[in-house]
Amino acid sequence: MAKRGGFQGGMPGNMSNLMKQAQRMQRQMEETSKELESREYTASAGGGAVSVTVSGRKEITAVKISPEAVDPDDVEMLEDMIMAAANEAFRQMEEASASAMSKLTGGLGGLGGGLPF
Repeated sequence: MAKRGGFQGGMPGNMSNLMKQAQRMQRQMEETSKELESREYTASAGGGAVSVTVSGRKEITAVKISPEAVDPDDVEMLEDMIMAAANEAFRQMEEASASAMSKLTGGLGGLGGGLPF
């Protein structure tokens, strides 16, 4: 009579190892997230006339504007430079974050890609 239910062929050991790996990866991801949040990214626009620094927490932490960039007759240009520098700094931050997390997950994309089962 065949047994019903339960795991056959050593499956509990494999599941235990898989759970340990998942917990280790989760700890590494949390540590990496904290490290990324503490970093700052700076970008400039207008040949360095404007620079913006953002944190890994997605907050602008500094804006520097060269006096030469301030033209009362062309405020729109200054606004555009600030926006361009801020967007580039945020892109740098997102790229660093994605790269760091990809290293941890080994490029795990969609459903189960790269998992050992």
